[in-house]
Amino acid sequence: MTSSATITTNIPARLDRLPWGRFHTLVVVALGVTWILDGLEVTLVGSLAGALKESPVLRLTNAEVGLASSAYLAGAVLGAAFFGWLTDRWGRKKLFFITLSVYLVATAATALSWNVWSFALFRFLTGAGIGGEYAAINSTIQELVPARMRGWTDLVINGSFWVGAAAGATGAIVLLNPAVIDPELGWRLAFFAGAALGLVVFLMRLWLPESPRWLMTHGQPDRAEAIVDDIENSVYGSAKPAEQPMRTQRLRMRRFTPLSDVFATLFRQHRRRTLVGLVLMASQAFFYNAIFFTYALILTDFYGIRSYHVGWYILPFAAGNFLGPVLLGRLFDTLGRRIMITFTYAISGVLLAVVGWLFAIGALSATTQTIAWMVVFFFASAAASSAYLTVSESFPLEIRALTIAFFYAIGTAIGGISGPWLFGVLIDTGSRGSVFAGYLFGAIAMLIAAAVQWRFGIAAERKPLESVATPLSFIDHDGDASAAPGPRRGD
Repeated sequence: MTSSATITTNIPARLDRLPWGRFHTLVVVALGVTWILDGLEVTLVGSLAGALKESPVLRLTNAEVGLASSAYLAGAVLGAAFFGWLTDRWGRKKLFFITLSVYLVATAATALSWNVWSFALFRFLTGAGIGGEYAAINSTIQELVPARMRGWTDLVINGSFWVGAAAGATGAIVLLNPAVIDPELGWRLAFFAGAALGLVVFLMRLWLPESPRWLMTHGQPDRAEAIVDDIENSVYGSAKPAEQPMRTQRLRMRRFTPLSDVFATLFRQHRRRTLVGLVLMASQAFFYNAIFFTYALILTDFYGIRSYHVGWYILPFAAGNFLGPVLLGRLFDTLGRRIMITFTYAISGVLLAVVGWLFAIGALSATTQTIAWMVVFFFASAAASSAYLTVSESFPLEIRALTIAFFYAIGTAIGGISGPWLFGVLIDTGSRGSVFAGYLFGAIAMLIAAAVQWRFGIAAERKPLESVATPLSFIDHDGDASAAPGPRRGD
């Protein structure tokens, strides 16, 4: 609903001119840890697959392991949609506490599962919390980090998923070793450990402010100004630079954005960006979730690796995934989004097809398979992270969280939920050729995404968010209605 009240503000310019400071580092740590939690959750189920199958209580089959993974992703899809909608209405800060609380309770409950259906239900609720986190956290980070560092920062934060993956793999090595602890108790303790980490994160977030960009468009300009003053004081200290003229924007404040405006923005004004976002998200979701959720099953069923040794193979896999965004991330801000996103998607698809063929003909061992995945996912991790970057910076401020949720939900529903279940079924056939067919499908999807990005991708590197996508509440710059930023209609 639109209000008649207007404000003139330079808040976006003030936030973008800031040098990197302790404030930004703390934001990245306190909010970026969401991806560490997600990585921990995904790796726990992957690394614990053998223990869950051998559990005298659960006795899961390969298909049921895949079902539980799909339940987690289904929860993430619905959680992202629901909590993303609330994030744009209620604010970023409220929601990243609510979603973290959902995660905490559900993860602890998973440790108490008594059959396959209770396990799948608690995984669904855990996914709902994580899915909601994606919308609230991505939008907050985008709105607080200076434009010239946004690409690298976003990729590294999304890549930190693999820090959690490494932590989950390391924990599984200990907790699933029968010489150390009963595996039936070990897998339950692993989920309790995830809940304990979430509690630490909850306390870390208590000091974080609301997004000033959100406040300035939702009728709280004075609070937004006060928060930016505090941020500047924390970054500059006593060395605050002299006041300089900065371009201002005149905005019409609103309490919320009607869904009709959301629809018009996605499917009329920015329909090409919507196509790009959907293709990027769906292809990487299938690529990642299908392969990673079932990697432990590949190791145990095709290479005879004991379940409590799986973690040793996940660790180097996670290292390659984390190093990709860290080492390639700055190129997304220098060479640009269009070139780097196209390259990382295309090379990931080609490499997946090659590795899948080598697996099909039996040319790989467990060790060489892991080395091959390290190379593939060095590029694929940067590609997947860039998909989140693309959808979180390509749409207007007022609907940012909901659009992040929309693309995450639709992309994951199309490419992610079906992937783990499908690969679980393919692995159960015992046929390397069947598994290769799944790999080949994922490779083709990545190549199609690369082509779409090359054709329709936009250059958002080093640009203020308000220049990449005009706010829906925008009136003019400095009273000049002809100076409206942003793209042409239908881009």
